[in-house]
Amino acid sequence: MGSAEEMHGWTVRMSAPGVLAVVTFFSMLPGGVLSDMRCTQGLEAQQFAQGSTHLHRRLKRGWIWKQLFVPEEDPTPRVIGQLKSDSDRGEFSIKYILSGEGAGDVFEIDEYSGEIRTLKKLDREEKAFYILQAQAINRRSNEPEEPQSEFIIQVQDINDNVPQFQNEPYVSSIPEMSPTGTTVAQVTATDADDPLFGNNAKLIYSILQGEPYFSVEPKTGTIVTSWPNMDREAREQYLVVVQVKDMLGLSGGYSTSTTVTVSLTDVNDNGPTFQHHLYTFAVPENAAVGTTVGRIMAEDGDVGINARMTYTLDDDLEESATFIIQTDPVTQEGVVLLAQPLDYETKRRFVMAAEAFNDHVDPRFLDLDGFMDRTTLKIIVQDVDEPPVFLSPVYEWKVPENAAVGTVLGGVSARDTDTVGNAIRYSVDKRSDGTKAFKIDPNNGTITVARALDRETSDWHNVTVVAKETSQNHLSSSVVVFIKVLDINDNVPRLARDYQPYICEGTQAGELIQLLGAVDPDEPVEGHHFYFSMVPEKHINPNFTIRDNQDNTAGIVARRSTFTRRDRTQYLLPVVVTDSGSPALSSTSTLTISVCSCQPAGHCPTGGVEALALSMGLSLQTLLGLLVCLVTLTADLLS
Repeated sequence: MGSAEEMHGWTVRMSAPGVLAVVTFFSMLPGGVLSDMRCTQGLEAQQFAQGSTHLHRRLKRGWIWKQLFVPEEDPTPRVIGQLKSDSDRGEFSIKYILSGEGAGDVFEIDEYSGEIRTLKKLDREEKAFYILQAQAINRRSNEPEEPQSEFIIQVQDINDNVPQFQNEPYVSSIPEMSPTGTTVAQVTATDADDPLFGNNAKLIYSILQGEPYFSVEPKTGTIVTSWPNMDREAREQYLVVVQVKDMLGLSGGYSTSTTVTVSLTDVNDNGPTFQHHLYTFAVPENAAVGTTVGRIMAEDGDVGINARMTYTLDDDLEESATFIIQTDPVTQEGVVLLAQPLDYETKRRFVMAAEAFNDHVDPRFLDLDGFMDRTTLKIIVQDVDEPPVFLSPVYEWKVPENAAVGTVLGGVSARDTDTVGNAIRYSVDKRSDGTKAFKIDPNNGTITVARALDRETSDWHNVTVVAKETSQNHLSSSVVVFIKVLDINDNVPRLARDYQPYICEGTQAGELIQLLGAVDPDEPVEGHHFYFSMVPEKHINPNFTIRDNQDNTAGIVARRSTFTRRDRTQYLLPVVVTDSGSPALSSTSTLTISVCSCQPAGHCPTGGVEALALSMGLSLQTLLGLLVCLVTLTADLLS
């Protein structure tokens, strides 16, 4: 093993309260692995890397280091250990040097004795250990007596931290009626103390408030229900106070608490319930269809979708088709509406059943009958003084246009439907009969002709008749009487327009000169049929004849072919038009037929101008010259 000089090494004395112990250090090999082997080869390599000049003196030396411990939060400076070289003979020839984490600030070493002491209190949660280096220097030669080596000072934990809950606040919800053991939430706390040292960071959970409804698993902090079938309608929210203690709950530990807000969510465990067995409403008989008669309400302890309900009326009782019921989506009330007109004199009271049932049922909690309820509605019809009612909503009559004044067209009738039965007087609204063509008997409603009628002027009359009660309220109503004026044959037919026929000089006998039509303001039921003819004369007209086409038209046809302007410029032709009425009416119109020198296509360019010149004994050129002179003279005078 070598001589005694070659076995020199470090010695550390650890100081503890009341005890002074001498121990050896564990050396820290590269990579942080602790070794208790006295390996001279490893030391040799380390010294070689450090370039030691005394390698021949240290080859067989083995250094054993161990951690030092210092309790945290100790404010008193104290000696926590001592380093001493085997070469130290107590002559103060060795100088001890401390370097590394906290050297000179947190820790110091007595350079003569090698005692290591603290300078201030330590906090393990701030820093759990310190890595330092120690070196022994010969004061005379200023050479290292021992190689520099590392050691660790471990800060020892004390229970100085209060557990803290994470992720606060805690809010949770579970369905009402949940079974025992339903998980509500999990609370989690942490403790900054050392979990590996004693029970400082060993936590345990308990319930401070919330029993017997809830409990907590001591180790995990999981809160579960411990009371079955909690009812939201009885209590909707619970505040559960959970405590966590360190030191496994033993005395002397720290504790803290948190509050978990637990809400019960609704399930459909309640059905609708009417608060009254009978609801009575009153509605006036003149209420319009769609009028709200009243509202009923079935209470349901649930909320949201579980409280939605539908109302119906039972058709098995009295004529509930007169009314309907709808659900108000906001208030969940049943709104009773009038569906048909009412009449106090016909029916004064309605009785019917109303039902309310949930839209969404849950058979886990109630049977189907539990999700509905039934009540009775009584609706009273109130009497209202109503205006007279005409027996017919509209009247339509026909009268010939030649009806004599005083002719009776018909009668209107109205009655007071109220139980009093007031007398009624009739009148014609003047705004509907501006010509005053009709009058009415105020007592019996008979309408007669007051003025002569003319279908061609007005073929329809819309007369408004007013019926008014003679009572104090003077209530009234009105009806429209449509009077159609029927046609009689009282208008003569006439030619359709002012015809100006002409005949070309080269016209041959039998050619069509003019096509005629006719009009008649009358409107016979079977339609118009006109007959065209010439005025009867002693001798047949040698120039023209009229050919009736039997389709309400006729043609003027030439009888000869020798028409010239030199012979005669105009011919007069009377035409008779007769209608098919009974009695038949006719009219005679005289047409002037001019003789014209026509173009090859048969068109007469000058027409009446040329005929006018011939009738005055002037040539066409002379007449045109006179017209040009007249226009020129007029222009000069105007300028």
